Amino acid sequence: MKVLLAHTPQMRRDYYGERSLNDLRAVADVRLHQGDEALDAAALVAAAADVDIIVADRMTPGPSEIFPRLPRLRAFVRCAVDIRNIDVAAASVAGVLVTQASAGFVQSVAELALGFMVDLSRGLSRATADYHAGRAPEVAMGRQLAGSTIGIIGFGSIGRYLAGLAKALGMSVLVADPFATPDDAAIQHVSLDDLLARADYVVCLAIANAETENLIGQAALARMQTHAFFINLSRGNLVDEAALAAALREGRIAGAAMDVGRAPDQMPTPELAKLHNVIATPHVGGLTPQAIEHQSSETVRQVAKIVAGEIPVGAVNAGHWTRRARP
Repeated sequence: MKVLLAHTPQMRRDYYGERSLNDLRAVADVRLHQGDEALDAAALVAAAADVDIIVADRMTPGPSEIFPRLPRLRAFVRCAVDIRNIDVAAASVAGVLVTQASAGFVQSVAELALGFMVDLSRGLSRATADYHAGRAPEVAMGRQLAGSTIGIIGFGSIGRYLAGLAKALGMSVLVADPFATPDDAAIQHVSLDDLLARADYVVCLAIANAETENLIGQAALARMQTHAFFINLSRGNLVDEAALAAALREGRIAGAAMDVGRAPDQMPTPELAKLHNVIATPHVGGLTPQAIEHQSSETVRQVAKIVAGEIPVGAVNAGHWTRRARP
């Protein structure tokens, strides 16, 4: 059975790896995308004309028009959790199975949150940049995490893990999530408004959907304390970036850190990232060997199941998989 691995060479190196590629080759005939740009719809149709399975990174969309134009295609396998740029309804109409990987980046993203909090509080990046530029850094009073309050918006797997780390560091933990209730008496379940008003560090880990679009906007930022820091490790579309930039420029909050934004590939927006009280990283929260291998090896297991005609773990539309058997 033929598989198109749609990752560009760089994405394949960073987000798939040789071990998973070799394992994938052991279960299917693998074709590699060699171009430096992600495949758009037309290019994807051309590249996958005779393949049975597409294994795609987050940059490769699965729009509605590709599925009727790829009659041989059985499955669209996403090597990521996020499948928002795959038209699952159109795939279902065409009988194509869509799968997603589970989150293997819980620890790595939570650790980055801790790093952001320390950096924001102690001015590590700012002092380093001054030293690199030959300037004398400002000696400023910092804030220690122990005794401070963290507010976690979204109590999923990352939020739960981060809460445990924060507790171990002696922090008070607030959680705002209408769909999840902590079972730990040491973690306070509060409203979003209460969390924003009380937290020294506001960490956004909510799911990105229509309901959470611009969840953090002018009104939310106005509730935060002036010494507080905002950290976004979810998706850029949860934040009204104009409102955040204004709050940062006017000193209504102390600073922000972000690994995501509204730039291509969900990266921080450069105009926001360049502000003096912002720390930004290029969407690397899940870029560790352990996290990457978790998701890439999961796609290998999914492909093996699909080759065998079985429904893999991670399937999101199994009931519509009418191309399960070769025509």
